[in-house]
Amino acid sequence: MKCPFCGSVDNKVIDSRLSQGDEVTRRRRECDRCTRRFTTYERIELVLPMVVKKDGRREPFDRLKVLAGLRRACEKRPVASDQLEKLVDHIERDCVESGEKEIDATKIGEEVMRGLKELDQVAYVRFASVYRSFKDIHEFMAELSALLTQPKKDDGG
Repeated sequence: MKCPFCGSVDNKVIDSRLSQGDEVTRRRRECDRCTRRFTTYERIELVLPMVVKKDGRREPFDRLKVLAGLRRACEKRPVASDQLEKLVDHIERDCVESGEKEIDATKIGEEVMRGLKELDQVAYVRFASVYRSFKDIHEFMAELSALLTQPKKDDGG
């Protein structure tokens, strides 16, 4: 690892810790030449599939884009960022474990909606209204009616 201060590649690890849910290794290093300390992070590089958009374009899976959509839907709602991160982790893991080189954007959208439905129904409706591009109020009301007819989940408390 190259020292960010002097450029030397001679350094030693003085501390290693797991962070971010044991997914990332944080290493504290000390340069042998200038004795300054710096931190590096090590994570597994996942081979993610390309996302096939509705218009046929292909783009790399972007967890930040998925997270941004979730945050927009959950704005001013009682949903913790940690819950959204876990949902994106789940979706990303499913994409990797599918073994596919390409995955339809609709599949990712459906996974997002399934996760939001469990987290917060208002956020789910917000996301669905944009994602499904309802043509009129009747389509929107049909989605709400379907949501209302589902049995309520027990909150356990």
